[in-house]
Amino acid sequence: MKHIILGNGPAGVVAAETLRRVAPADDILLVGNEDEPPYSRMAIPYLLEGNIDEAGTYLRKTAGHFASLRIEQRRGRVVAVNTEKQTILFEDGHFESYDRLLIATGSHPVRPPIPGIDLPEAQTCWTLEDARAIAARAQPGSRVLQLGAGFIGCIIMEALVKRGVHLTVVEMGDRMVPRMMTPEAGGMIKRWVEKQGVNVVTKAGVDRIEKGQNRPLTVTLTTGDQLECDLLIVAAGVAPNVAFLEGTAVHVAKGILVDATMQTSVPGIYAAGDVAEAPDLFSGRHLVSAIQPNAVDQARIAALNMAGQPTEMKGVLAINVLDSMGMISSSFGEWQGVEGGDGVERADEANGRYISLQFQGEVLVGATSVGLTEHVGALRGLIQGKTKLGAWKPKLLETPTRFVEAYIACQRPNS
Repeated sequence: MKHIILGNGPAGVVAAETLRRVAPADDILLVGNEDEPPYSRMAIPYLLEGNIDEAGTYLRKTAGHFASLRIEQRRGRVVAVNTEKQTILFEDGHFESYDRLLIATGSHPVRPPIPGIDLPEAQTCWTLEDARAIAARAQPGSRVLQLGAGFIGCIIMEALVKRGVHLTVVEMGDRMVPRMMTPEAGGMIKRWVEKQGVNVVTKAGVDRIEKGQNRPLTVTLTTGDQLECDLLIVAAGVAPNVAFLEGTAVHVAKGILVDATMQTSVPGIYAAGDVAEAPDLFSGRHLVSAIQPNAVDQARIAALNMAGQPTEMKGVLAINVLDSMGMISSSFGEWQGVEGGDGVERADEANGRYISLQFQGEVLVGATSVGLTEHVGALRGLIQGKTKLGAWKPKLLETPTRFVEAYIACQRPNS
């Protein structure tokens, strides 16, 4: 049996290692499209801060790790898949055949159609190559404008500030991380990072980017305001890498649609990670959950099924944990609430604390927290376990910070 894994990020690496464990005699080919060893994009902020070197971003630190597992590695960019012949065409004209295929190609940064977005000073922050370019321009005293205050934007803010730059963040939403946090939580994060010296502009986008000879960039916002900067970082979201599937029978919506086994609409082809759109834990509707914990869980499930060991995921749980310059926030599940459900919200901004709990009947289906770093895993446990709270629901509606007590009590029989 020959397995090909497209993508050598966290999902691809975990899938390859799982396959080797459960299918010791099979052939495994792990394909990446960068001139780098397999690495974690989530480590790039630590690289920009100077806390680690490039080797610190590598997913496996031991030399010869993949060779010792008889996992063949290759660099290549896929341009087409023939699902009937079970072949893959690479950019260099090379073909590979497969028995089982895992698509773990991840996603790429979106560059909005803004005049000037392709200038050298307009830089994404997604690859090690991007990190090198940012480090060269983000020098102490330089002016940096960041487009986007979503998850990606927020995780690199602290690294930029620690490099001594003057940072301005522009976000089209009415708050920071609007697709992860409630209005109150997103507003708290905005006010917090402003206290740390970051200029945040919400309800605004970038209209155009211009550069004169021997001059910095001039960025015109949709509000009409103009800002000068030495570096523009585009953190306006990502899109899955699926172009090579055009014309195939693999169904793609926002991402590649998969079932509970991580198999696509074509038997023998699986998907995992940022590129996969899998059934949600509560609603069953498909969603892309582009975070590393989900990616590796999906990769293990896919690998087991590829090796002939039937396994299913219970459903994807949306999980977001974010460190915004020292303010820790998290959201789980249906954090925005569900139709017909009820919830509770408490804020103590003076002490940097906030919690929102969302219920459907007796079950906690979503939560948002700020500053509650201890035991926040209990929130995830209650949600993921679809725990029936019984008498604990009214207690949580009255005092939502008692979620740890609720979690412990509900694990005990007859509690």
